[in-house]
Amino acid sequence: MTHASEQPRVHETAVYTHGHHESVLRSHTWRTAANSAAYLLGEVCPGLDVLDVGCGPGTITADLAALVAPGRVTAVDAAEDVLTKARATAAERGLENVEFAVADVHALDFPDDSFDIVHAHQVLQHVGDPVQALREMRRVCRPGGIVAARDSDYGAFAWYPERPALDAWLDLYHRVARANGGEPDAGRRLFAWARQAGFTEITTTAGTWCFATPDERAWWSGLWADRTTSSSYADLAVEGGHASRAELAGIEAAWREWGTREDAWFMVPHGEILCRVS
Repeated sequence: MTHASEQPRVHETAVYTHGHHESVLRSHTWRTAANSAAYLLGEVCPGLDVLDVGCGPGTITADLAALVAPGRVTAVDAAEDVLTKARATAAERGLENVEFAVADVHALDFPDDSFDIVHAHQVLQHVGDPVQALREMRRVCRPGGIVAARDSDYGAFAWYPERPALDAWLDLYHRVARANGGEPDAGRRLFAWARQAGFTEITTTAGTWCFATPDERAWWSGLWADRTTSSSYADLAVEGGHASRAELAGIEAAWREWGTREDAWFMVPHGEILCRVS
């Protein structure tokens, strides 16, 4: 195999639907290795070198860095601005075994066989070519190592009580995300994508987030209400002709009303893959 710099560059880009509005980062900074990468933790031990792809504000990154020390974590993201927050997260926790860089997962600037674990959480649903992304993740992973990915599956989201405006929200999100080049129902596709990328030893599982307590409902409904009218997603929905500002305001109101219901419940299912590199 050759170094990445010797290969033709492939930049299959997609627009990141969510952007980095405060309402988005409110969600991303809640994520931990325990609640978002539990399927991987059995493979994590001190001394490993990890690549965290699409690290966002770095909360999962920091957890992984603490677990693998004195091994190192390299965390990359396509957006420089969010890496500032990730660096601050690592500094606040006193972690000295993490480094950060801007990177395109379709064409990673690392030599072959550089890492023991290559991890991506909620990334493949947003990229232009998830199979190429997995090929690159495989290329930079050492033989015997693990490529791990976890993505939600919007088409399998479930909630109670039902609200027509939330059905409209889900339909709108699908249309906006796909117009941006992503695949919001990525969770169910991870296994197929991994096979297409050339993996033969794949363990596939599923995991969920569930929001049902008063605090959880308020948090989840509030961040989606804010995201619906104030984030990059809202701008893309309007600019792409998918919804009007008035329609977005109606969905926002439905989210806020849903969050006040004492019997409200929401489930976010995820597909998960652990791919052993041969």
